[in-house]
Amino acid sequence: MNYGYKKRYPISFGEAVQKTKDALAREGFGVLTEIDVKATLKKKLDVEYDNYVILGACNPQFAFKALQAEKDIGLLLPCNVVVYEEKGNVFVSAILPTVAMGMVDNPALGDIASTVEDKLKRVVDTVIS
Repeated sequence: MNYGYKKRYPISFGEAVQKTKDALAREGFGVLTEIDVKATLKKKLDVEYDNYVILGACNPQFAFKALQAEKDIGLLLPCNVVVYEEKGNVFVSAILPTVAMGMVDNPALGDIASTVEDKLKRVVDTVIS
C-alpha cells in the first residue's frame, strides 16, 4: 500500500530540511514537532543512522475541520513530513491523508483529506521552486 508521496532532490540534507519548512509555511502549515531521528537514536541507543528528520506539520484550519468531523482524528494528526538522506540522495516524503484518514469510517473527512493531501503534494513538489 502506498501511504506516502516522495521526491528526491539534488540538494544537501540541511538545505532540504529548511526548504521543506519554507514550503510547508507557504501552504499554511506550521511545524509543531521536529524529531531528529539520527540524534535521538544515537543518544538513546548509541547507534549510527542516516540523516532523518520527522516534521509534524499542522494546518490549523483543516485540523479544526477534521476535529469537528471526528473527535478521535487527533490520533492521526499532525501530518508527518520526513526529510532523509540515503546513499547520498536526499528525499522529502509526506503522508497521504486520504490513505491515513481513509481507515476512519466518516465520509465528512474525505474532502478535508483530499485538500490537505493536495497541499502536502505541493509542498513535496516545490521544495525547490
